[in-house]
Amino acid sequence: MRPILMKGHERPLTFLKYNREGDLLFSCAKDHTPTVWFADNGERLGTYRGHNGAVWCCDVSRDSMRLITGSADQSVKLWNVQTGAQLYSFNFGSPARSVDFSIGDKLAVITTDSFMELASAIHVKCISRDPSEQNGDSVLVIKGPQGRINRAVWGPLNRTIISGGEDAVLRIWDTETGKLLKESDKTTGHQKTITSLSKSSDGSHFLSGSLDKSARLWDIRTLTLVKTYVTERPVNAVAISPLLDHVVIGGGQDASHVTTTDRRAGKFEAKFFHKILQEEIGGVKGHFGPINALAFNPDGRSFSSGGEDGYVRLHHFDPDYFHIKM
Repeated sequence: MRPILMKGHERPLTFLKYNREGDLLFSCAKDHTPTVWFADNGERLGTYRGHNGAVWCCDVSRDSMRLITGSADQSVKLWNVQTGAQLYSFNFGSPARSVDFSIGDKLAVITTDSFMELASAIHVKCISRDPSEQNGDSVLVIKGPQGRINRAVWGPLNRTIISGGEDAVLRIWDTETGKLLKESDKTTGHQKTITSLSKSSDGSHFLSGSLDKSARLWDIRTLTLVKTYVTERPVNAVAISPLLDHVVIGGGQDASHVTTTDRRAGKFEAKFFHKILQEEIGGVKGHFGPINALAFNPDGRSFSSGGEDGYVRLHHFDPDYFHIKM
């Protein structure tokens, strides 16, 4: 499995996202410029210029026409995927950490960090089909959790929002009322900051990654803990295979603690686990620093990873990967 190395970012990667067809890959990094690539050969198609801060995350609409990006410059921007034109900018008083389109793309959930006097918050915005009718009003604002909310995603049928962040608690919120419906249990849940959330392709369960060196699989409706995958490094990124019973987790310690010898010791690999048996199947090495972003192609035949080293690595699986015996 020879990786395709994609060099287009000058700074560490923060997020990766495939479109629904799996032919485009969007990457975000701390260099202010989200980028779009061909997902089969890693060719760079274009960039989206307009942010002037680290871009933390992105999402792409179902029809692959619009991209939404959240940035440390306190704005969330909507883009035309094909032309790279900026369609709208939602402005906040604090950095925007996470964005996620709802099913149907009519809403977006955005999380903002606590900053100066402002508490961290979850915002729900309406997304207009016609950019000229777009406005910045929030349909719902949820303030609550202490500390930063690193990720928020939509639950089934857009009825709930699942959030996780610095206080290590997963929460399910009602999207109509903003009420807190469920919290993960402190005893069975994560012990340190939750860094990432990834939903299964059918939306029935999701995976959370945490600095407590574990990833956990949860039922999306009941927040029941289903499985736990333990590794020896803080986890920054997680993804669930849409094809096989596999999950991949990546991480490494904070950039400030990195030594150059770590790569040889194999600390910065994307580790594959069997989703049901919770056993490690194998790993993919290559990054020179912690892995910050992971994504599976929707067809399950390739995956990509983004690292602190500024590279996106695109891996097409060899045929024998599909016949791994456990």
